[in-house]
Amino acid sequence: MEFMGYKRPDGSVGIRNKVLIISVDECCEGIARHIAKDFDDVVLLTNYYTCMLGGNEETFNQMIEVGKNPNVSACLVIAMGCGSILPEQIANPISKIGKKVLCMNCIESGGTKKSIELGKQMMNELVEYSNSFEREPVSIEKLIVGVKCGGSDTSSGIASNPSVGNMVDKFVDLGGTAIGGELMELLGCEEVLIERTKNKEVAEKIISLIKNEENRWSVEGTEVETMSIGNSIGGLTTLEEKSMGALHKMGSKPIIDVLQVNKDFIDKPKEPGFYLSEATMLCGGSAVNYASYGAQIIVWTTGGAGFNNPLIPVIRVSGNEDLINDDIDIDATGVMKGIEGINSVGDKIIEKIVQVANGSLTNVEGYGEATMSLYQKDQRVEKLLNIPCKR
Repeated sequence: MEFMGYKRPDGSVGIRNKVLIISVDECCEGIARHIAKDFDDVVLLTNYYTCMLGGNEETFNQMIEVGKNPNVSACLVIAMGCGSILPEQIANPISKIGKKVLCMNCIESGGTKKSIELGKQMMNELVEYSNSFEREPVSIEKLIVGVKCGGSDTSSGIASNPSVGNMVDKFVDLGGTAIGGELMELLGCEEVLIERTKNKEVAEKIISLIKNEENRWSVEGTEVETMSIGNSIGGLTTLEEKSMGALHKMGSKPIIDVLQVNKDFIDKPKEPGFYLSEATMLCGGSAVNYASYGAQIIVWTTGGAGFNNPLIPVIRVSGNEDLINDDIDIDATGVMKGIEGINSVGDKIIEKIVQVANGSLTNVEGYGEATMSLYQKDQRVEKLLNIPCKR
């Protein structure tokens, strides 16, 4: 099976042709937004944590890997100029894979107005370069799909998640790559997941990484929500119940590996197939995690909630008849009514993935897109909990 995509110099293939502006510190975000507003197909990624590098290496690594995402044709990297992260530190690794990258230091450019003027000149050059890419036929083996759930309710574990799991199996059979995440929402599912691993190392990694995530969200003396009010109103009663429903969207294929995102490295899929990952359960942050792994599309199951991303199109699947609306791309309510099977809905999701990869917009693409949220693990907590980074 083939789709029409944008071939990049490093051999990856984009399904969108976006110019990415990376604001390496929030002080220059206003300048970046002012530059971006005069251009189409531009996405802004801002580091809101701090301008410091020490302790924020996970965010630093994600800014680089998002710049390398196949849906990005070119990058403009902007820094105020007084922080610890130099724009060249972000730009150089991205340009090494053949992408066109330009940098700007706002202090050296002479302040806000002059930086905006210079930034627009740079954007004209990058947009002209971006427009040189045209869609070409490529194998579906070049597609990487992230799988995520949010706003889950009782219909999720019965209709939308099993339908997406059906899609994952078929997509892997076609030669594609699918990535699941949200390890916190797989608590209690370890035995089932281990049975799908190819070797002892991957099995041990699954146990270790799920345990690490449980420890991060279960620090004694803190009150941290791990199940939303929306989940409870939607009929979910326990984390275990939520986990069993979430597991169904992971399909049944062998798990090749668990992709990690941390302060030292970010893994990428090395061959087609199904992977677990450390993509966070937090919706906005998960999209940037998936972008860092190289995914071009996210398939997202929900009751009736909304989630969107400006860089990676999000295909929404819902089986909740009471809340479904025209935001939803795939209607799985027939499964709840007993008039359609998950095999049929899985086929529809595959068809939709190919359509979106070919350039068709999702139902809400271009409307109300969320911020590119950078989420990172707090290195002080990691140290206190004695959680190391290791492959």
